[in-house]
Amino acid sequence: MPDGSATLTLTLHPRIAEISAADWDACAGGGNPFVSHAFLSALEDSGSANARTGWLPQHAVLRTEAGHVVAIAPMYAKSHSYGEYVFDHGWANALEQAGGRYYPKLQVSVPFSPVPGPRLLRRPGTGVSVATLAGALEQACGSLKLSSVHVTFCSREEWDGLGDAGWLKRTGMQFHWENEGYGSFDDFLGALSSRKRKVLRRERRDANAAGLTFEALSGADIQERHWDAFYAFYQSTVDRKWGSAYLTRSFFSLLSERLGDKVVLMFADLDGKPVAGALNLAGDEALYGRNWGCKGDWPFLHFELCYYRAIDWAIERGLKRVEAGAQGRHKIQRGYLPQPTYSAHWIAHKGLRRAVASFVGEERAAIEAEMAALAEESPFRKGED
Repeated sequence: MPDGSATLTLTLHPRIAEISAADWDACAGGGNPFVSHAFLSALEDSGSANARTGWLPQHAVLRTEAGHVVAIAPMYAKSHSYGEYVFDHGWANALEQAGGRYYPKLQVSVPFSPVPGPRLLRRPGTGVSVATLAGALEQACGSLKLSSVHVTFCSREEWDGLGDAGWLKRTGMQFHWENEGYGSFDDFLGALSSRKRKVLRRERRDANAAGLTFEALSGADIQERHWDAFYAFYQSTVDRKWGSAYLTRSFFSLLSERLGDKVVLMFADLDGKPVAGALNLAGDEALYGRNWGCKGDWPFLHFELCYYRAIDWAIERGLKRVEAGAQGRHKIQRGYLPQPTYSAHWIAHKGLRRAVASFVGEERAAIEAEMAALAEESPFRKGED
């Protein structure tokens, strides 16, 4: 496979352990913990991402003739479309009704994690382009006789490059909090309209008047008893939402062991016993909210533990953003504003490709309009007080 004057070879790997952590992280960089060897290997080694759960690793690696790793894509052969947060069930139904086979498909993503970031991991200075890696993934899909390749929650630069390579471009929406150089939570409140400021102060006051004790744990401060409690919260949340508990108990222990201080666990205790927890990972620029769970009912506890405590933590450390995960229009009133997310799709079947191209074009326009409308609900001051 040529790239400039170099010839590159693509290999697929059913275990991330076959790829050295040094090579992987040299391509991934250190800014986003979700694409690190440590995070993804914890998913595999804990039995969370494997053939049993429908996430069979097929990690793509590009090497030079001398064997040097220059690019990687965290990729999985998927037998379903769950745990992705970019929904294509309708595409699968359409192809199968037409007599085709949609599954298995190839998914370049971070399992169970709707966190934007790099997906086509290229070692700096090697000159490997998005187009080269896209072509390699298309070839892999064809060789395996699969229906499609999907790169989800990728960066805007990758999205544009994949579009230039002929892939279908799709957008989504999340809600992120942006740090405008605030020195404290009160500074952030000062940027809100007076009415919204009063609402947030009341919510924080009521949450903190409920007799709960709050703490933010990271690194060695997180002990196995904390993970025992958090896993119970995680399971209860999954049960309430009629979901599947993909993440095993051992995943959380491995996460602590391999990511250290990047793991930030917000806890609420009552009389010394944990009653709620929120799991976050810290990157170079952002705090990423992931899972949360609670046993009991306290006013505004979810907002306090998942949103306001995360903002406090990010301000104290000078992080640029808090990304609080998928969905949640209610986040707008708490300072988390709509932001686009990106995915790109290569579909082998020409008829399905044409239909999906029409759909995603209309969807992009609809999401752009919705984001503009939601922006009008911003709690930030618009010239008053």
